[in-house]
Amino acid sequence: MSGIAGTISVSLPNSPCVETVSTNQRALDQFLRGVERRALRMAELASGNRDEALDLVQDAMCGFVRNYAGKPQAEWAPLFYRVLDSRLNDWHRRRKVRGRWLAVFNRDSAEEEADVIAQAPDLNDPGPLLRLAGNEAAAALDQALGNLPLRQRQAFLLRMWEGFDVATTAQTMRCSEGSVKTHLSRALAALRRALEQHQ
Repeated sequence: MSGIAGTISVSLPNSPCVETVSTNQRALDQFLRGVERRALRMAELASGNRDEALDLVQDAMCGFVRNYAGKPQAEWAPLFYRVLDSRLNDWHRRRKVRGRWLAVFNRDSAEEEADVIAQAPDLNDPGPLLRLAGNEAAAALDQALGNLPLRQRQAFLLRMWEGFDVATTAQTMRCSEGSVKTHLSRALAALRRALEQHQ
């Protein structure tokens, strides 16, 4: 990956000295480079499309830099994943609305229906890393994660992959701590069922 973070133009709020801005810019660049691969994987799981995922992550990074770059570094990870979560939710809403619109207004157009099907992501494609690894269990996990509802997948990835505590996950997902626990419990149960044969 050439680096999504490298394409983001960092513009920090006015600072009293150039050295501080330079240090903050380096720290911000390091942070974005540190989260870009995991964020891209989250977006790929949510969208099922690498190009869409790249756009979503870049948009999330731009929004994060624009709105939160001046915040303390300790707050960056939850804030970034909150922005990414918002972008993923927006993407799913737009996709759902677009699907309804196409179903209502383009029923008679066989050509349009063919385009919709041609543009649908291949959910059986495990992605380049899993193809290279050829690991059957990893492919099953990838598919199981992809089959989870969005909120369950986000709760699982933020708690288990990012290591956020329940409170931070709830803040990031903009829901109650009880909801996070419920989503995580359901996600773990679904993953256990899906991966029983690989244990």
